[in-house]
Amino acid sequence: MARPEKVRLGDLLVQQKLISMEQLQFALTQQKTTGRKLGRVLVDNSFVTEDQISEALAKQLNIPYINLKYYNVNLEIVRRLPENQARRFRAISLEDRNGAMLVGMTDPTDLFAFDEISRLLKRDIDLAVVTEGQLLETVDRVYRRTEEISGLARELSEDLGDTYVDFGAMSDSVGLEEAPVVKLLQTVFDDASQVRASDVHIEPQETRLQVRFRIDGALHLQTEADSKIAPALVLRLKLMAGLDISEKRLPQDGRFSVRVREQAVDVRISTLPTQYGESVVMRLLNQSAGFLTLDKLGMPPDMLKRFREVISRSSGMVLVTGPTGSGKTTTLYAGLAEINTIEQKIITVEDPVEYRLAGINQVQVNEKIDFTFARVLRAAMRQDPDVILVGEMRDAETAQIGLRAAMTGHLVFSTLHTRDTAGTLFRLVDMGVPKFMVASSVQAVLAQRLVRRVCESCSEAHVPSIQEVEWLENEGLNSSTWGNLLHGRGCSHCNGSGYLGRMAVYEMLEMTQAIADAAAHEKATHFTDVARAHLKGKTLLDYALNKMKLGETSVAEVMRISNQVED
Repeated sequence: MARPEKVRLGDLLVQQKLISMEQLQFALTQQKTTGRKLGRVLVDNSFVTEDQISEALAKQLNIPYINLKYYNVNLEIVRRLPENQARRFRAISLEDRNGAMLVGMTDPTDLFAFDEISRLLKRDIDLAVVTEGQLLETVDRVYRRTEEISGLARELSEDLGDTYVDFGAMSDSVGLEEAPVVKLLQTVFDDASQVRASDVHIEPQETRLQVRFRIDGALHLQTEADSKIAPALVLRLKLMAGLDISEKRLPQDGRFSVRVREQAVDVRISTLPTQYGESVVMRLLNQSAGFLTLDKLGMPPDMLKRFREVISRSSGMVLVTGPTGSGKTTTLYAGLAEINTIEQKIITVEDPVEYRLAGINQVQVNEKIDFTFARVLRAAMRQDPDVILVGEMRDAETAQIGLRAAMTGHLVFSTLHTRDTAGTLFRLVDMGVPKFMVASSVQAVLAQRLVRRVCESCSEAHVPSIQEVEWLENEGLNSSTWGNLLHGRGCSHCNGSGYLGRMAVYEMLEMTQAIADAAAHEKATHFTDVARAHLKGKTLLDYALNKMKLGETSVAEVMRISNQVED
């Protein structure tokens, strides 16, 4: 293909009637003061979308526009262009076409980039237009650090040989960043961040060290290495978290912060002695990513309206329930952010503090020095708060203090590990809280789960298996009411899993007078009947089934949720 012609983007967009002359002049003025590219200024001002710019360029240059969201890239071909150049030139090699390489560029009129890419690939080039956002997402996903991690693990293994290395002394040595163990860990964090992993598991086996990432709730093997590097990794992580490096027989917990891809990431670390050494699990909390607002949680409009009404009250308790990792803290913080005004004094009591929110007072409990939930909560009550968030109702004492606060004019948010909304009130009573206190203090209970989204890039019609048909029929659904059943066949976007990202499903039980009376009733079954009648058609499972009918999640995911709720 001949070198592309130079195009004036602004004139092109005006010519194709995508922007007005006034908008172009405004953007050009902004471009001069900020130094940003014209296309970025136009997109940031919502004058035009990235897709519209790409399609306009493709039309003008008579080359294809490729939507990378639906393009299954070949990893081997993509990596022929080094990552640094792919990012620098905003380009990606897509297809080997017998003598020419198809390359997607965000700006195919960049002649310097065109020449450099031709030189690097040593091929003729056919151009296509891609959007910058999708290109950067694809580059992040494709240029994984797997080979680098394996190489660094081998290097560390060779460095160690059969001798013992004092990594404690290493912490004071010069040029520590160059030590293989440090480079290996930094690369693991980089890769985990790149694939949106929530947890990193480092697990010594009999002959191998296994590193796994939890992505969208499921564990994926990242790499395997020589087991003799395990003690070196664990020692380094203990040093970073300020743990006792000489104690290998007892579990330990700690935390530290790292900078990953120019973002601050808080790491919660837990060590556990196992048969072949210490197993380490790290939860990654990206502080720069921020948290979701209530509008972005995906609650149905009627539930969102009711939830907003409940959290705007001046007193009472709001409980969010579900298993570990079901997004409870995210929901509570979205609620806190909504009511976080200068007129409100908000105190959170957590273990650990997962999100940072400006303008509120966040306290982390520390069991080691007897700085417990109950103790912090009592102290917080003397701080004249309007709203209190208790990270978790762990025992009767904490529950009673929280409910008493809710009765005496405070709004209290908290979480509990229960299966559904109805079981939550029983759980409080089981913990020793008087029934009258539960009935008069709790305003609403929200139960939630996270289900995986079917990957849009590789979704296709799904024919349910015999077991799935049987389960759907047990739930009262026949083939005419299944809706749009989809599943992901697996592609480069979703790492072959068929799922990309997660969404929450909810059920909400508001305390009406009838439910409050039932909660204070002697017979537990009476309350269950009243609660179920109130939730008819609006349970967690109903919500998940609706998402399945719309093709947003799969039958398998809804069955998994059903098993969790009905266990």
